[in-house]
Amino acid sequence: VANTGFLSLCAHGRVSGLAVEAGAAMSHVTSVCAGRTLRKGSRCLGVAGEQLSRHLQRLLLLQGPREPSVLQALTKTALSRLKEQCCYVSLDYERDLWESGSRAPARFQTPDGHWIALGKERFCCPEPLFRPELLQHSCPGLHQLAGQSLRAVPDHARRLMLGNIVLSGGSSLFPGFPERMCLELNLLFQGAGVHVEVLANPKRGTAAWAGGSMAASLTSFQHTWMTKGDYQEHGAEYVHTKF
Repeated sequence: VANTGFLSLCAHGRVSGLAVEAGAAMSHVTSVCAGRTLRKGSRCLGVAGEQLSRHLQRLLLLQGPREPSVLQALTKTALSRLKEQCCYVSLDYERDLWESGSRAPARFQTPDGHWIALGKERFCCPEPLFRPELLQHSCPGLHQLAGQSLRAVPDHARRLMLGNIVLSGGSSLFPGFPERMCLELNLLFQGAGVHVEVLANPKRGTAAWAGGSMAASLTSFQHTWMTKGDYQEHGAEYVHTKF
């Protein structure tokens, strides 16, 4: 068992930093210092890829398509492909929402040959990552959770993390996501005398898996095991001590 935030950092060659993960079922922000996760600096957001796919389907149905049955019949796989191929994160959501000229349309062909046209749905789909209230969530956006996490850790750890903010997870692959995260974090820390940058590896969608492979290949890996004997001696709660 390993924390996915730590593994995402490992994939970027780091053992300290802030991992901002936007996955399929959940999104997380994890502070890691010298290989140990800091609970005070960990946050969770119930908006991720699965919720965004359903949100996109609702948005397209609201635009009044000629054949709503086409959208309703889309499989989970086809809906995910539609989202991945056509959607992007806006750097100025309010402006793009009201200025129709800024919307670059897109078309997507379903597996059964139908065509779906997308307009503002392209950037409205991933926006709940930054504005969860669009999905009736009362929690802060992912960038705000990252800011909370950074402020919750000690000063010496914060300095380490500001230069090592890594993005991971399939939902971080939207075009514009790294730039928007960087923009929002710099706005949050405006006046603090710091410039925030984020690390966005092109293969960040599988960063946790890559980091897990790297961690497991280290000679020290066997010392991080929780054995059956440990479990029998200490019980299930020992997992929190060990990891």
